[in-house]
Amino acid sequence: MPSVNRVVMQRMSRNWLEELPLADMDAAEVSGKFGRRFTFRSYERFRYPKYDVCAGPYRGRDGDVLSFDLILANQVWEHLDRPYAATRNVLEMLRPGGYFWVAVPFFIPYHGDPVDCSRWSARGLKNLLIEAGFDEDRITARQWGNRAAALRNFETPWPPAYERGRDDLTDEPDFPICSWALARK
Repeated sequence: MPSVNRVVMQRMSRNWLEELPLADMDAAEVSGKFGRRFTFRSYERFRYPKYDVCAGPYRGRDGDVLSFDLILANQVWEHLDRPYAATRNVLEMLRPGGYFWVAVPFFIPYHGDPVDCSRWSARGLKNLLIEAGFDEDRITARQWGNRAAALRNFETPWPPAYERGRDDLTDEPDFPICSWALARK
């Protein structure tokens, strides 16, 4: 069962991604496993600490920068010490016309895994992508949240599992819980 914090983000993101020609795309995922639900031409997970996206773009055995049509990062960027450098490294790994999908929390408890460094609203996430070199006109960013979901984040155990009938998924723009974006190179 997904966390109430991710239900809307996952639904909207699936819709966005399923509009892309996924079966013709080589995809990479930074540490997570969100991409396993899709069918790509190829899919690779790059897990920290063996692969540190802050340290530079991922490289093959020959030392050349690996390239992808889509790079996914689900609930990872908040844990990075250098998210701007990491985003520039993602841009370098994307093929022309490639996509970067990133989802991050805004209002949730501190959760060091191994560290917890940053939070972004949809506007802040879009600004991060622009500053890293993505074209503003090729970025779509959204956020979702509400007071009830915010209160659920004080419960233990955390994160709160989504309960149909209990959890209201109405969006209150002044109470974002998470943000996500799709940027095209």
